[in-house]
Amino acid sequence: MQKVNVKDTSVSVIKYDETDFISLTDIAKFKSEEPNAVIANWLRNRNTIEYLGIWETLYNSDFNPLEFEGVKKEAGLKAFTNYASMNQLICLSNMENLNAVFINDGIPQSERLEKLNKIAIQQMKVLENIEDRKLLTDNSGADK
Repeated sequence: MQKVNVKDTSVSVIKYDETDFISLTDIAKFKSEEPNAVIANWLRNRNTIEYLGIWETLYNSDFNPLEFEGVKKEAGLKAFTNYASMNQLICLSNMENLNAVFINDGIPQSERLEKLNKIAIQQMKVLENIEDRKLLTDNSGADK
């Protein structure tokens, strides 16, 4: 295994089929004492996931793009939950369920998108205005 020195950090280089591959872990050691955390954060990045999907499509004949869509979706949801409000997460969950129903009903993608967009706007309006609504209370006097 060959090593190269980059900014006083030793990085492993492996040659496979006349192509050089560098060690991400060695590079991550330069950025942090916990390289696994650096790599985990990098792998959660939407752009990284998309790049990996493109690379696999080009160079891996056994690559399953449908299965990878699940990976992209999961990564996207985890990233989204860092920034989304509870109301947005509720709406997103509802949209996923409705989309599954619409797919099962054979509704074309463009029509599904239009329906889901209208429903999402309506649900967000309802969820954002919930504080202005009076909640039902037990006025039966049972606790007297």
